[in-house]
Amino acid sequence: MNRQALSLFTEKHEKLFKILNHVVPVMIGIFIFCTPFPYTTAVTNISFYGAILLALFLLIFGFRKFTFQTPLTYPLIVFFLWSALSIVWALNVENTLSDVRGHLLNYIFLYFLLINFFRTKRQLDILAWVIVLSATFFSVGGMIYYYVILNNPVDLTRLGQVINSINISSELPGNMIGTLNITAILFCLYLFRYTSNRHQQVVIILCASACFVAMILTQSRGTLIAIIVAMSGLFLLMGRKKLFAVFLIIVIAGVFFLPVKNMLDKNRLNFISFDERLKINYVTYEVWKDYPLMGIGFGMRTFDDNINKEAYVKKIPEKNRPVTINTTHSWLLDITLRLGLIGLILFLLIIFVFIKMCIKVIRRARDESIRHWGIYVLIAFAAYFIIGLAEPVFLFTASALIFYIFLAMITILSRLSQEEQIAKAQSGENRSVSDIR
Repeated sequence: MNRQALSLFTEKHEKLFKILNHVVPVMIGIFIFCTPFPYTTAVTNISFYGAILLALFLLIFGFRKFTFQTPLTYPLIVFFLWSALSIVWALNVENTLSDVRGHLLNYIFLYFLLINFFRTKRQLDILAWVIVLSATFFSVGGMIYYYVILNNPVDLTRLGQVINSINISSELPGNMIGTLNITAILFCLYLFRYTSNRHQQVVIILCASACFVAMILTQSRGTLIAIIVAMSGLFLLMGRKKLFAVFLIIVIAGVFFLPVKNMLDKNRLNFISFDERLKINYVTYEVWKDYPLMGIGFGMRTFDDNINKEAYVKKIPEKNRPVTINTTHSWLLDITLRLGLIGLILFLLIIFVFIKMCIKVIRRARDESIRHWGIYVLIAFAAYFIIGLAEPVFLFTASALIFYIFLAMITILSRLSQEEQIAKAQSGENRSVSDIR
């Protein structure tokens, strides 16, 4: 079909194309909403790959304009190419090929789908609602399953703890729940701020409360530190010192009055699990020294399946030897091990560009809601980063997804800010011309 024939076909079936144009963001929303839940693989695959196919259909027939040029495009592409190139030297070629195609490429596709189908402030709010509702249903469902159906004692059982080889979710285990829930809580604060509807405000409060309680019940100290740092930064940036004091009181009350005080008992405060993580990362460092520049390959199972960890354990002092080693316990160390120093630099470039975009939006956006969105996204990322320092957040789909959603959101906000500035500049020029006349 030539261009003219494509144009005629599009005009003839305009209603169909309009419907498909609305179906794509719905399918993306279904994919994001369902990803944290177990037993939803069929739904997430159909919705995600269906959205890609429909988007390609709309692109080929030129029904809508697609944006691919963003400040993050080249950093993401270069990082992807380096990850794909690691297939050449990967210790586990099959796993590396599978993870580059089935994870990294999909995340980049999601990024471009989001920036093209969630272009307005209203659509951005809808995306935030999808994340909030997903986190809420996941939290409520998880608490009911753990403490009602399985009848586990709340004071002795962490939400997300593996029980009888069963986890709360294969896509979002206990220590990663904070990556979703803290993001949802922060988005609740933003939505509450810009919602005047009382019914919506009540729903937002209930959602935030459910996410907060579930987050506390995970008894993850990394998550607790992340939420305290994030909320402190948020309230200080927004000039809300009184709210910061109220928040600290709520956190302290939550820790002491919810049955999770064992998070702060003597043994826990000795940082046994933290010490064990450091020992695991000590072994990881020893492995990395043998593959410093290019890493062992992008495959996420390579460290667990293809490295003789016992041999590396013997190289380190006995006091630093971990009891068990499953995976690395830091997302930056994980990237460094899999892709070497070169891969780490390329990944840090993505983060650098992201933070630069956040600061630009916060400083230059004239629309208060856009500026505040920039603050909330930056603070949510800060919490995510803190959790990632002690957890392999890229090892699980739901927690990895959050990172790419942050990238997409700041890209959308940056574009909205630029469009706003251009519109105001043009408006000023028009006024000047009319004054001259």
